[in-house]
Amino acid sequence: MAKKNTAAVAEELAQPILEEMGLLLWDVVYEKEGSGWYLRYYVDREGGIDINSCEAFSRAVEKVLDPIESSYTLEVSSPGIERQLTRDWHFEYLMGQPLFVRLIRPVEGVRDFTGTLTDYRDGTMTLLLDEETEMNVERSETAFVRLYNDFSGGDSK
Repeated sequence: MAKKNTAAVAEELAQPILEEMGLLLWDVVYEKEGSGWYLRYYVDREGGIDINSCEAFSRAVEKVLDPIESSYTLEVSSPGIERQLTRDWHFEYLMGQPLFVRLIRPVEGVRDFTGTLTDYRDGTMTLLLDEETEMNVERSETAFVRLYNDFSGGDSK
């Protein structure tokens, strides 16, 4: 059996706490920044998450993280309004929502696309770019995919 990576262990250890608190784990990452390691939980709940819920989860989860022997800084936060989509269920959860997609390699000189997610199957998303143009994108061809929000204050149509 393969050894689980640190993020997978951290997710498994947190699951009972998440369920007890009624929280949704959007993502957990264990990554190096500068000279230090960070264990980051991104949590949410129906209707949104607040700082008090993040703090309560942080206090509860830090008590069960003993199996993670390496040194790290624990962070707990909301996935944010422009949350990154990293798991298959994220695409199903956000069906019909506008996404911002950055490709690894440009298509006809363009790397960035914004469109409404209309389908997701077997790692391929379908985006409606405008009223007539659909685009199929393999997740493996993306640098990242995020929920899109128009902060310009104008009509997003």
